[in-house]
Amino acid sequence: MYSTTATDASNFVSTFNTSFYFIAGISLLLLIGLTVIMLYFVFRYNNKKNKVAVQNEGNTRLEIIWTVIPILLAIAMFYYGWAGWKPMNKAPKDALKITSVARMWSFSFQYENGKQSPDLVIPVNTPVKLNLVSLDVIHSIFIPAFRVKSDMVPGREKMMWFLPQTVGDFDLYCSEYCGLRHSYMNATVKVLSNEDYTSWYADSSKVITATEESVPGAEGLKIMINQGCNACHSSDGTKIVGPSYMNLYGEKQVVIREGKEVTVTVDDEYIKRAINDPNSEIVKGYPKGLMQSYKATLSDDDISKIIEYMKSLNDK
Repeated sequence: MYSTTATDASNFVSTFNTSFYFIAGISLLLLIGLTVIMLYFVFRYNNKKNKVAVQNEGNTRLEIIWTVIPILLAIAMFYYGWAGWKPMNKAPKDALKITSVARMWSFSFQYENGKQSPDLVIPVNTPVKLNLVSLDVIHSIFIPAFRVKSDMVPGREKMMWFLPQTVGDFDLYCSEYCGLRHSYMNATVKVLSNEDYTSWYADSSKVITATEESVPGAEGLKIMINQGCNACHSSDGTKIVGPSYMNLYGEKQVVIREGKEVTVTVDDEYIKRAINDPNSEIVKGYPKGLMQSYKATLSDDDISKIIEYMKSLNDK
């Protein structure tokens, strides 16, 4: 049902490369040909050899040739591009469905059993359909090794599909400039054997590393990683888009509320307000409008776990 090439990372690599090499080859041929002709005319018809200008009335045959040949080349280039693009627009009915959620500045991937992952984990030789969702601005998901790319537009339903054909790890980027931390918006595509994927998919344990398992409040850390919080907030005191979590709990903060400066204490209620309604109180010195509300995404229990992790970052 699906054409595969053992050395290709996905089913679209072959058609993409054919189109690219054909267009690049034609472009190179035209570049060399036009340069040679230009140099020939420069030397053949220069002022020293042709003291008196001669009026040419035209050559119908030549005009037909240089009109027809470029048209045929343009049609051929269009055909190769169309032949590669057309199959990308209709995913197979039996494709594995995954929702890719983009926000400033991270990706997350949600599976039909409710599992979430900061990386795209998929089985080899199984068609995958990504439903593309953006929560804020226009992003663009790009997997270079698979030769697939698609914009992710807020409020618009979009999809991307492909057939991974090689087990391994592949880079995934946002290729649409989406703000200050755009260059940090990347992930990994992990293509597993069918047995390994089945085991990973059925495993309901926490998707965190061995190092993170020993961190106090590890469940809260896992939630924050899955939601991409670490793209804007550091845990080591580094100032990026938003305030650092380090030594934050229990501290006094000056926030802008309804245009006025107000001093608040970073306690459970404040953190809950900041997560559910982030633009109602903006910490002084930080921009407004970058963080979206997580009221529909995080439960009170999730927020409690996040608070426990933030408490663990206070100096002992």
